[in-house]
Amino acid sequence: MESPPVLEFKPTLPEVLARLRRWINRQAQGEIFAVFNIRTRALEAFTARYPPGYCPPPPLEDRLQFWETHLAERAALEDDSIPAAYLSEFDQGLYGALVGGVPQYMAHPENGWISSMVHPVLKDRSQLESLRFDRTGPVFKRYVEWLDTFSARAAGRFAISHFILINGMNFLFELVGATQSYLLLYEDPEWVRRAFNLAYEVNLAVQEAFFEHVPLLAGGTASNMVQWAPGRVISESVDPFHMTRREHFELWGRPVLERIFAHFDGAVLHLHGNGRHLLEAVADLPKLRAIFLGDDRGFPPAVDELPRLQKISGDLPLVVQVTWDRFQEKLFRRELPGGVLYHVTDCPGIHEANRLMEKVREYRW
Repeated sequence: MESPPVLEFKPTLPEVLARLRRWINRQAQGEIFAVFNIRTRALEAFTARYPPGYCPPPPLEDRLQFWETHLAERAALEDDSIPAAYLSEFDQGLYGALVGGVPQYMAHPENGWISSMVHPVLKDRSQLESLRFDRTGPVFKRYVEWLDTFSARAAGRFAISHFILINGMNFLFELVGATQSYLLLYEDPEWVRRAFNLAYEVNLAVQEAFFEHVPLLAGGTASNMVQWAPGRVISESVDPFHMTRREHFELWGRPVLERIFAHFDGAVLHLHGNGRHLLEAVADLPKLRAIFLGDDRGFPPAVDELPRLQKISGDLPLVVQVTWDRFQEKLFRRELPGGVLYHVTDCPGIHEANRLMEKVREYRW
């Protein structure tokens, strides 16, 4: 008989994985799930050291120590979270750097991330043909070094989350910027297709390397979006299409997603507030496991639109954000739709979260 999975920073891991497995497999439409965000001492120390905005490239050891300390402080939480480090340093900036871009880093005190981006790589679109992706170069080697070091330090203690792809139109943004990317869809669609092929090559290599160097957790992938999903699961984005009609997504977005999804066991997506008009379009993507519905200024909170949104998405697992006070209010009024993972912000502490989790586990919609 196989031994149950163990993580030092999550003593309740077997029970949590059982709950998440039911949810992600669409077998828990009457249940609710919750992840509580608390302000740790590690986050306070990060905030004191890193004001919001641009910062130097972060040292590997600093990032290791942050995640070790932050996740250790959350170990007593009995919620549905999986303790996982997110290598935000290798988000957008990694993909652009792999084809010659120079990454810039930005600190985010609200969550302890240091993200990366690049200025547009190409000065002229004719330069596309000269771009080469080299897996033996220093950028890819540094990426693999970080994966190996994090994996070694995390072993038996915490997990490592998959991180976002920068594919298709997102990759075009890295090459020529957003405005030119949209214009090129009309001015030179054949150039766009060639750029998409390069994006596919880079993204596939980056994600395959992740799964080569980061062990699965209980046969699944840790995720900052959905906590955990069985198999090798990637995290994709359709952000550029949030500002377009659905027809643009169907023509330029869907083929890109279906192509990369086919190489893995599943995928998760996120939609921002201005992208909810795409929910119906993406909900039927093959191998899509769940969608994180983000909140943005100027749009109703997703938690307040769940009845309408679930009519569109059906039984597809959804993730939404909600404040501590609002979550308690809706919980005790029995106004929280089932089949949803709730990310609860502004949680006052571990004791309060664990007490409320008792109600979460008992709740039925």
